[in-house]
Amino acid sequence: MSIRVERDKETGVAVVTLDRPEKHNAITLAMARELGAVWRGFRYEDEVRAVVVTGAGGRAFCTGIDRSVDVPQPSSPYTIDDPLLALGPKTNDLWKPVVAAVEGMACGGAFYLLGEAEFLIAGESATFFDPHTTYGMVSAFETIHLARKMPYGELARMALMGTAERISARRAYETGLVSEVTEPGGALEAAREAAAVIASYPTEAVQGTVRALWSAGEAARAQALAHAPHLVALGNLPPERQAELFTRRRPGASDGHRLR
Repeated sequence: MSIRVERDKETGVAVVTLDRPEKHNAITLAMARELGAVWRGFRYEDEVRAVVVTGAGGRAFCTGIDRSVDVPQPSSPYTIDDPLLALGPKTNDLWKPVVAAVEGMACGGAFYLLGEAEFLIAGESATFFDPHTTYGMVSAFETIHLARKMPYGELARMALMGTAERISARRAYETGLVSEVTEPGGALEAAREAAAVIASYPTEAVQGTVRALWSAGEAARAQALAHAPHLVALGNLPPERQAELFTRRRPGASDGHRLR
């Protein structure tokens, strides 16, 4: 199984781990389905009152969808099959608080998950970037998911600079994407501690607060997401051209980019 779930009955905290460290925790179609089922299942587990989501291995939180996965697309430009659409907890109607613990790289499709977490805690060696434009793809869903967490200029720069630039954990903290920076390797423990505090409070009040926070921008977010499939269909290069660009420079490559 590539999704690992641990439950601590004493604290009421569940830890969800993307467990493909050899592939930088890139998401397969099976993982996407499994993760959606995990979020939906938590709705019925009253003993789980807060959740931490993280990636195994320390080299990456997640690098988005596995590029070796073939995702057939309808021929109509008005529809698009995106296996990551139902990846996040809010999309699956889970209103229990989710804290993300990020070590290493977080890029591309990882933002479907990070954008639906209440807040992020990152190890000092974590980096954030969005490779879409580099490979001839529109960054639509990713930017919309992060629009609640980052100032417009910072988000625009990350989305447009592609693989040429990565945001350090410190810079992410300065701009509000990350709420706490730990020593390398310390993000998970810090996230567990924060989640345990939240889980110790009355669950109705906690979930009501999460729901209230999300209500603030939900209408604008829903409207933006409705446009996203059309922008992707219109702006993406053909798959064969994307693949050609991707083979030249993979997202995990450590050279040729600037850390900010």
